[in-house]
Amino acid sequence: MADYIREQFGFKRKKTFMQEVRQMTQKLRRAPNIGQIDPLFEGRAKTYRSVIVNGLNKIVYYVEDDTVHIAAFWDTRREPTNQASQTK
Repeated sequence: MADYIREQFGFKRKKTFMQEVRQMTQKLRRAPNIGQIDPLFEGRAKTYRSVIVNGLNKIVYYVEDDTVHIAAFWDTRREPTNQASQTK
C-alpha cells in the first residue's frame, strides 16, 4: 500500500502515511483493546477489532496472548463486506 501511495501521491504523502500507521501500531502495542470489536467478523473463532488510521484506512487485528496480529489493512472507501470475506 505504501508503494501505491508513493506512486499516486508522492513521497511526502507516503512518509506521512507511514508515520500515521507507525503511531497507531505503537498505540495498539500499549493498549491492544482500544479498537472496537468489528461486527463484520462476528461468529469467527477470534475476536477481531479495528481502528481507523487517517480517516481513510482501517487496521483489522486480533490479540492472541500478548501479541497483536494485523489481519488486514483496508481502504475504508471500498465495500466492507467483500473485504471481510477475503480476510482470514
